[in-house]
Amino acid sequence: MEDTELKVNGTLIWYYYICKREVWLMAHNIGPDQDNPNIDLGRFIQENAYQRDKKEISVGNLKFDVLKKVDGQVIIGEVKKSSKFEASARMQLAYYLLELKNKGIDAVGLLMFPGEKKREEVILTDELRDELASAGEAILDIIYRQKPPKVEKSRFCSNCGYREFCWS
Repeated sequence: MEDTELKVNGTLIWYYYICKREVWLMAHNIGPDQDNPNIDLGRFIQENAYQRDKKEISVGNLKFDVLKKVDGQVIIGEVKKSSKFEASARMQLAYYLLELKNKGIDAVGLLMFPGEKKREEVILTDELRDELASAGEAILDIIYRQKPPKVEKSRFCSNCGYREFCWS
């Protein structure tokens, strides 16, 4: 695999805060079980929530769920099925904000959990930038390994799309 193929992206940031093994699997194009009911539910919520806002917006290699402009402020949003993954969602959104900032676009992030009727504003801070830099280095370390990290049981395993892959 060539060096140019393996890069940090929003999805890897998301998985980094959930499971390091998933980072390696995703980076090496080993996808989760697409018939997993939790993946189906996430897709359904993403496609059907916030119908009035623009969906699946791509800016370069970035892809986020919602884009709107309110009073001159660009707002990008990520729709998630549950706040169970709030920390990883926050970091994924912070990554998008940083990448947009690097392209000269100042934006504010909005995490949206429609099933819980909950929203959280995310603003790119120096602390988030530092954490993203550390996470990016760790992700590159993980994805350049020859083998995935060993399986580690976590509270996220029971509903994971990789459950059968890891625990068979």
